[in-house]
This record gives sequence, structure tokens and C-alpha cells, in this order.
Amino acid sequence: MSTNAFTTRRDFLKGSAAATGALVIGFTLPVSSRFAQAAAAAMPGQATGFAPNAFLRIAPDGQVTVICGLSEMGQGVHMGIASLVAEELDADWKSVKLEQAPVDKAYNNPLFGMQATGGSTAIRGHYEPMRMAGAAAREMLVAAAAGKWGVDAAACRTQEGRVMGPDGKSAGYGELVAAASKLPVPQNPSLKDPRDFRILGKGLTRIDTPAKVDGSAGFGIDVQLPGLLTAVMVHAPVPGATIVSVDDAAAKAIPGVKQVVQIPQGVAVLAEGYWIALKGRDALVVKWDDGPLGSLSSADISKLLHEATKKPGAVARNEGDVSVAVAKTVEAVYEAPYLAHACMEPMNCTAWVSAGKAEVWAPTQAPGPNQGIVAQLTGLPPEKVQVHTTYLGGGFGRRFAPDFIIASTLISKAAGVPVKLVYTREDDMRAWFYRPASVTRFTAGLDAAGNPVSLTARVASPALSIAAGFTKELPKGVDEFAIEGIGDMLYAFPNLRVEYAQAEPGVPLWFWRSVGHSQNVYFIEAFIDEVAAAAGKDPVEFRRSLLSKQPRLRGVLDLAAQKAGWGSPLPQGVHRGVAITNCFGSFVAQVAEVSMDASGKPRVHRIVAAVDCGRTVNPDVIHRQVEGAIVYGLSAALHEKITFQNGRVEQSNFNDYPMLRMDEMPRVEVHIVPSTEAPGGIGEPGLPPATPAVVNAIFAATGKRVRTLPI
Repeated sequence: MSTNAFTTRRDFLKGSAAATGALVIGFTLPVSSRFAQAAAAAMPGQATGFAPNAFLRIAPDGQVTVICGLSEMGQGVHMGIASLVAEELDADWKSVKLEQAPVDKAYNNPLFGMQATGGSTAIRGHYEPMRMAGAAAREMLVAAAAGKWGVDAAACRTQEGRVMGPDGKSAGYGELVAAASKLPVPQNPSLKDPRDFRILGKGLTRIDTPAKVDGSAGFGIDVQLPGLLTAVMVHAPVPGATIVSVDDAAAKAIPGVKQVVQIPQGVAVLAEGYWIALKGRDALVVKWDDGPLGSLSSADISKLLHEATKKPGAVARNEGDVSVAVAKTVEAVYEAPYLAHACMEPMNCTAWVSAGKAEVWAPTQAPGPNQGIVAQLTGLPPEKVQVHTTYLGGGFGRRFAPDFIIASTLISKAAGVPVKLVYTREDDMRAWFYRPASVTRFTAGLDAAGNPVSLTARVASPALSIAAGFTKELPKGVDEFAIEGIGDMLYAFPNLRVEYAQAEPGVPLWFWRSVGHSQNVYFIEAFIDEVAAAAGKDPVEFRRSLLSKQPRLRGVLDLAAQKAGWGSPLPQGVHRGVAITNCFGSFVAQVAEVSMDASGKPRVHRIVAAVDCGRTVNPDVIHRQVEGAIVYGLSAALHEKITFQNGRVEQSNFNDYPMLRMDEMPRVEVHIVPSTEAPGGIGEPGLPPATPAVVNAIFAATGKRVRTLPI
């Protein structure tokens, strides 16, 4: 998102001075998001308009506290937000700490209109506002020092937590907060020239590393409360299944089992510890009515999606005339399966519903919406509901879903005690929150010289925007999540048409890292390779010819090709493939080097990535995010697949839903394009190109196309 979307600095900078010996700065900014209206409709009572967004606190001892409303799930958001404030404040980085914010409209994500983390929006949404908060505080501290010394503020400067004045005068920020708190907040503070940055763009050590190393970091599963009981549930075996009967006698007979509670989502056993609760859960005898999805199979799902691509769909994009005559036609159909999120920390939530209030401790990406949800479940006003956001042991979109918060709240409400609900790995794998299965049918036309003339893409998948509650009806019949990565691609085909065919097998869906781009970039980038081959052209040069008006995307393509040595000799049996993407405000290209063993199994040796994500906050975090995204993408490409038989998910744990192993990990090189553009997202853009780069390398090695995942 460009900072030009904001009107004026005056519109989003507000302040309040406290006369308590500490300086507190807050600010507001307008909301601009495709999610804002949908979120308001899906979650009544949640604010989505203009709201205060973040706060900075400086104590008399000079301690700088940045209060962050975003969820830390390993992506480095705490580091990023603290860096933005500290840079403009000219803080001593050693004095900066971060505090997780409570739920409050003050901490709404400006790109969502609610307090939530996802969509690679953290830095994009907070880059200028957080800098403004730091700059306003810095100017107030300078003014306080100038007043104390009787000098012109222009004669003062700041450096690492101190104001420096003429004639050797110097004062630490802590000495100035009482006086600064009495001053008006600048309405138009000056931001630094990026050439003067000493924190942003540098690879500083993450502020959450020490606690994660020594074990003091608090994840959701670590929460302990007096009188806490642990709950493990029997979940529905089939989406939409209902309970017929429950026999809990054997469960209640187990020492340490305290209660058995039935809620709409299933039956929970409450005990003095996890293993006792698990034993009690396994002793339950629950009979289910499977409902209409009791015979669902993966074969049925695949057939439904393939058939949907054979008929005209709703038009998502139409340029020129794809029925124009061509000399050569290229056709292919690509398919991707349902995928689980497979976070290392299984879903969990601790809830305590008592008289007149409710508290929730959860590793959640959406504390704001969850406050409203818990309020509705308990009948309490939102201000009587506290949501404590812990560290998240992986998110990937899964922890935006509220199922584990809803269940733990209902269990605690029924039991009258604090309850920690823990999903087993099997519960988590079969919890009905999956990346949608999808099929896309392509047709491309070339002229006699092999130049691209037309491209048609028909995407068939269930509608994620409906499943997630964003809308009840698709605008113009198109689900934007289902087509992203294809509908918004930047290749300049003279004639282009993208259609969407909604097909609903009935499996619950949720956002998965990079959302529609995760499968659609695989589809389009693998097919573009097919078209290049049919045209008799080099894959890199063919892409370049379609990107003459896209300098940033062409730039990462050129950089990745150069750094990978595209066209240079490789060891015997090793071949290269390339793929690119534009998503979440960033541009990424990847080149994969792959060989095939005697059994036909691919081995990925190296991936070279080039990234243009605009101005950088911390290059080390960018490297790690791209590396992690590649791991996640390669796992899906090589191994992952959720399948159904008789309505039931066949996978249960990492033995039958394998992740990328250490010995499968390729060498990854990440090259960042220097840029003065507005920051783009980085948590997700590194994932989509990994799969097509690998399958395109497999074609180079074998002459065979991989059109269905996993490989």
C-alpha cells in the first residue's frame, strides 16, 4: 500500500500528553482495505473505520516501550514495529522493549480495519504511521530540552536516546519526559531522510530471540492458571456431522477426569492434565450422524472441479478478444489439493468465563474479532472481555480462524472453571480449515512466429470469501481469492480472459499462506513455461518479452537469472526452472536447480530468489521470511495433500502428512533489490514461485509436465 493513500499527516496523528512523568504518544489513520466492509459484515460490532492505531511510551528511566497490537508468529513483526518507532525517535536500541497490546480499537490494523495480523500487511500498514509516532515524540523531547536550556530547538539534535544541545549540553530522554508530556503534540513532525537511517535497513538482532532461547517466551500452550483444567475434545469426523449419543461412563471413571462437557463442536473431557484428558477423550463412546457429506471422496471432489472448468464461468478479467485466430494452440489443466496448515504448535486456547467477565489467552492472529466473538458467546459487553495474545507457534493464516477460541469459551462457560483446550495433532490435521482445492484450465494461442496472441484461464474452486464469512454472495460471481495470482498477473497478452467457476464440495476452507497465489502462481507459471516451450523460446526470455511495461517484475527476473547463472553449464543431471510473482505489494523471482534420481524422485539442490519489496526494515528478516516461505512451499509441492474417503480426512499426523525434511532442504540464496518504493509485504510472497520453479526444472530434466500436486 502506498503511503499516498493517506490524506495528510494531520489526519492521522493525534496525541495526548500525560502529566504522570511518562510520555505517551498515540495516533490515528484512515482505513483502506478490501477487507474492511466484509469484516464489518462478518463480525458485527467490530470497528472498521478511522481509529487510533498504536502507542509509544517513554519512562523516566529512559526505557522505551513500543506497544504492538500485531501478533508475533515468528515473522518478526515485533522487531519491525519497534524498529520503525525507534528509528524516528532516535532511540538507543538497547533501551527499546516491546509490549503486546491488549484488544483495543487503538491497535486496529489499518489495512484490515480490525485488530488482526495477516495478509503480509504489518509493515505495509504501519510503515509511515509508526515512524510518525516516533518523530512526534522526538520533536517533543527536543522542544523540552530546548526550553530547559533556553536555546532554539533548531540548535539541538538527537542521538541514541539523548538530546544534544549547544555548548556540550546533553540530556537523556528519561530526564525530559515530564516536561515533554506538557507540550502540544506536533501535528506535522518531520520524518528522517532515509539516507540518515541507522536502524531501518540494518540487520539488528531480533528482540524476541533471548526469551525464545531461554524458554521464558510465553506461547499459548504454556498458559497456566490456578484451578486450570485441561480439555481434549472429540471432534466431528465429517464436516457437518451431528452427535446422536454420548456414553461418558468410562471416561468419568478415569482418575483425574473432572467433567465431560458437550458443545456444538463436539465433546470435551476436562482433567487435571493433558494426558489424563486425552485418556478420557479416547474412552468416550460418541455416535455421529455423518450427514450429507458422509460419502464424500477426493475422487468426487476432483471430478466436480474438472467438470466445472469445462463450462463458461463468471468473467473476472477480459481484455481484447481471445477468439482471435491463432497459428498454434496450447492447452493444459492443472490441479492442486486441499492443504492443512500444520503449525508446529497445535491449536490451543485458555478461557475463563466467570461472573461478569471473560478472559482468553490465545495464540491468535485476530484478537480484535475474537473479543467480539467471545462477547457474543457469553452475552457480555466487549469491554468485559479480555483477550491476551501470546506468542504463536506458527500461524500461516490458520490462527485467524476462531474455532479453538469459540470451543474453549463454551467449555469454560459450561464448566464454570478456567479451561485450556488443546487440539491433538490429529485434531488439528482434521479440523476442517484447509487451503481450497482448485483446478484451472488454460488455453493459449501463438502466431506463426511463436509470439503470444491470447490466453484464457478458467479457475474452478470453492469460494473462500464465502467460507470465511466475508460475503454471502460473490460480487459478479467471482471469488477474488480464487483468482488472485492469475486474474491480476502482469503478463501483457494482447488478448486475455480469466473466468471463475464456483464449485462447492462442502469442505470448510480457510486462508493458507499466500492464499490464492499459493496454487495459482504454480498454475500460471508452469503453463507459461509450456507456452514458451511451444513457442521454441527460452523461459526467461519469453517472460521478459511479456513484461516490457513491468520494470519491477522484470527486474527481479533478471536478477534471479543472473545470480543463478541462467544459461551457464550445470553439473551432469541438474536442470534449472524459473518462476515469478507479484503479490502483497512485492515482486519475487526464483530459479530452482533440480535433479532426478533413478526412481524419478526430484532433488532440489538450490533456489535463488530475487526480491523487490520496496524499502526494507530489516534485511535479515526478509532473508528469513523468504527462506521460510520456500520451505513451506516446497513441503506442499513435494509432499502435502489432504484427501477424503467416506467424508473423513485420511491424514492424521506428520507420518502421513509429511513436511520437508532437513536432508531435503536446498541451499537458498536471497537477493534484495534496493528500492525507494513503498514497503511491500514479505511474509507470503516468497512462497508461490517455489513450486513452479521446481516443476519447470523437472520438465527441463525429464520433458514431462507436472500438472497435479504433490509431485
